[in-house]
Amino acid sequence: MSENIIGMKRTHRAGTLNASNIGEEVVLMGWVQNYRNLGSLLFIDLRDVSGICQVYFGEDCDKEIREKANTLRMEFVIAVRGTVQKRGGSINPNLATGEIEVLVSELRILSKSETPPFAIEENSDANDALRLKYRYLDLRRPDMQEALKLRHRVAKIARDYYDENGFYEIETPMLTKSTPEGARDYLVPSRVHPNKFYALPQSPQLYKQLLMLSGMDRYVQITKCFRDEDLRADRQPEFTQIDLEMSFVEADDVMEMNEGFMKKLFKEVLDIDLKTPFVKMPYSEAMERFGSDKPDLRFGYEIKDISDVVAKSEFKVFAGALENGGSVRCIKIDAIDGKQAFSRKEIDSLGEFVKTYGAKGLAFMIIEENEIRSSITKFLTEAEIKGIVDRVEAKPGDEILIVADKNKVVFDSLGALRCEAAKRLDVIDKDRYELLWVVDFPLLEYDEEENRYVAMHHPFTMPKDEDIELLDKEPGKVRAKAYDLVINGCEAGGGSIRIFNSDLQQKMFETLGFSKEDAWERFGFLMGAFKYGTPPHGGMAYGLDRLVMLLAKKDSIRDVIAFPKVQNASELMTEAPNVVDKKQLDELYISLVSPEKTEE
Repeated sequence: MSENIIGMKRTHRAGTLNASNIGEEVVLMGWVQNYRNLGSLLFIDLRDVSGICQVYFGEDCDKEIREKANTLRMEFVIAVRGTVQKRGGSINPNLATGEIEVLVSELRILSKSETPPFAIEENSDANDALRLKYRYLDLRRPDMQEALKLRHRVAKIARDYYDENGFYEIETPMLTKSTPEGARDYLVPSRVHPNKFYALPQSPQLYKQLLMLSGMDRYVQITKCFRDEDLRADRQPEFTQIDLEMSFVEADDVMEMNEGFMKKLFKEVLDIDLKTPFVKMPYSEAMERFGSDKPDLRFGYEIKDISDVVAKSEFKVFAGALENGGSVRCIKIDAIDGKQAFSRKEIDSLGEFVKTYGAKGLAFMIIEENEIRSSITKFLTEAEIKGIVDRVEAKPGDEILIVADKNKVVFDSLGALRCEAAKRLDVIDKDRYELLWVVDFPLLEYDEEENRYVAMHHPFTMPKDEDIELLDKEPGKVRAKAYDLVINGCEAGGGSIRIFNSDLQQKMFETLGFSKEDAWERFGFLMGAFKYGTPPHGGMAYGLDRLVMLLAKKDSIRDVIAFPKVQNASELMTEAPNVVDKKQLDELYISLVSPEKTEE
């Protein structure tokens, strides 16, 4: 039968004891991590959120206590009273409490445990599905607890920094109006207003703009956001943003303010001194050099354009790509110790990899001392071969990997290929952090399915002043006053200066294909507010989950979220989403349609 803690007050957390506590009587409470019965002596590793402390039951231990101690098993919850002593055996340098142990004089078993489905230890090899089904056990593991502690620290540092710089933390609504433009909304039916729905916010974008119009000057909020979209390692249907907005600013002001936050965050969390200002790289340069608007600068393998070198080539693959307005580009994989990094079989594997990004294949050239091995050199002239080798400055042992296609396919393929090659060759320094701003994004991108322009960021992004006149003639060439903060190839945050002129905002909606009536139906409250004096304003938002993931050096944001969803947006532990009873549906005036009927 379980005991209680009446009359027994915890004095210390287990991991906080050290040699300075020798001689003190202490009370510890926590879980049994391990137990070792040596006959006359019984040792227990007691674990709580602060760490582990060794406690032991000596030869002179009371018989009743000893008998109770013999029943202990892993994950039992216990309370012990005892005296801190210098460790009798060898010191454990891997434990903060490794110099001491606690000689137990009183033991209470607060709660027993069945054998857990996986070991409660760091770097568990249990599969993700099992860990997430028993997430409450998974969260006992020290590395998971450290991730959540880090998340707490990041949120606190953010609140402190922005408070020190004049920002006010203001909550915005969770139940909002659906304004479809971008990802799908999560909808919430209203019982009080039959057949009407709220939407969960994809971001507080409109509310924070209205807060600037209200004169609050600087706003910040750590808030939940919701998007009904396909998931991947760094994406969840519900996620957390550090959201902020500033009045009377231009892009450089917002970036400078947030460089200060990054500098403080990296110093306090990782003891890294970041150099400011960060590099600002135009979107066009990022795509040309790295094939991505979130380039990883920790390694090379930069993309080189060789379209001009092969402009007159008779090789059909190259000629066809150029005739269709595409390009021919490549990356160079440097030799390792003078030898080629990838075998022919591995190059073939990389060829299959780029096909997942739309490429038809991967051409290659392997540079040797006296020859170039390649399946395509027979289609190229000596001048073309030399031109390619010179363009990438290839040496013996280097490999040149080439993709020819439409620019989007080329950039997507080579951008992903350089990262994949770096991972396979293990050339990425995981202790290195490279931060930069990507700026001058296109304001719009053309959506082939919808046959119209859509906003690359959102419809409230300010175009660059010198490009506004292009909205009528060449909207695809208009650049935005937008900026993304990229850390090690991940978009950690992004934002823009906002449109604050109602005429320009209306023009933007027209360019996106909205009629005046449709724009007012969706965003009339914002357009109406613009009539009453709107300050120039801008801001940004960080993905808190992704930021913590980067700082913790994790591969997935699921490892820094207490109760995450899996790939199909379900939660394995609670089995959400799930069915509800008919009474609840009737109250909301909802009838269900089978999936088969919707497919018809």
